[in-house]
Amino acid sequence: MKRDLLSLQDLTREEIIGLLELTEQLKQDKYQLNNQLKGKTVGLVFQKPSNRTRVSFEVGVFQLGGNCLYLGPSEINLGVRESTADVSKTLSRYLDGIVARTHSHQDIVELAQYSSVPVINGLSDLYHPCQALADIFSIREKFGKTEGLILAYIGDGNNVCHSLLLGCSKVGINARVATPPKYEPQKDIVGLAKSYAKETDAEIILTHSPKDAVKKADIIYSDVWVSMGQEKESEKRLKDFKGYQINAELAELATKDYIFMHCLPAHRGQEVTADVIDGEHSIVFDQAENRLHTQKAILITLLGEKP
Repeated sequence: MKRDLLSLQDLTREEIIGLLELTEQLKQDKYQLNNQLKGKTVGLVFQKPSNRTRVSFEVGVFQLGGNCLYLGPSEINLGVRESTADVSKTLSRYLDGIVARTHSHQDIVELAQYSSVPVINGLSDLYHPCQALADIFSIREKFGKTEGLILAYIGDGNNVCHSLLLGCSKVGINARVATPPKYEPQKDIVGLAKSYAKETDAEIILTHSPKDAVKKADIIYSDVWVSMGQEKESEKRLKDFKGYQINAELAELATKDYIFMHCLPAHRGQEVTADVIDGEHSIVFDQAENRLHTQKAILITLLGEKP
């Protein structure tokens, strides 16, 4: 029976830990298990441009012995040139797996609904599960654990925030989210995260105070204030997020050995200052690299033969 990865709701805590362990194994030797996707083709159906997601998946499929086919907006315009259902049914006849990067999460859901092959969410407006899994792996890699750590997320309660809330709560990381008023993460997703947190003794806190969130935090996490598709809101967002910048003064409230994380791309001088993102506490490029290893673990789990 085929499995999809649309959100971290789709994975149990045990499955997440298993993915992290497989990721560690793959990172030690990038050509380990290099026949897992031999003879298989993965299609990248992207409605948004990408650097890390596209390159990491293409390289990952190659390292696992498979073929990768990129289908950008000019080739497939979901729901416009052809219905999402018809696209999904057709691609299922050619491909062994689909990685989709869409504007609407509903497009991902519909692709999975009509696909006979696994569908992986490479980003939607609601979730970014591959990023969150790589982030949790990066945290575990730096601290040797996840349980009991404190992550402070400062900024927009967006797709990255949603996936971090679900992922952190499942592995025992305490998550504090500081957003401006009216930019909070969705209530139903927060509620789901809190239900997971009860099982791992983690704590989920929402606040409008960056200082309260960062105080004694082990991890400071930031994301852009204006995401793709929100350019028309740029002026308003820059005004609303004033005071939510990660800078040296705010970072001093964190633990001595804190790490700074950002899913990239970053806008230095907006959500984070250059001295923080380029400083000794930053692990942003470790995060970027770990997208490759984590996504290979996902591909093996959903499309390959488990080691």
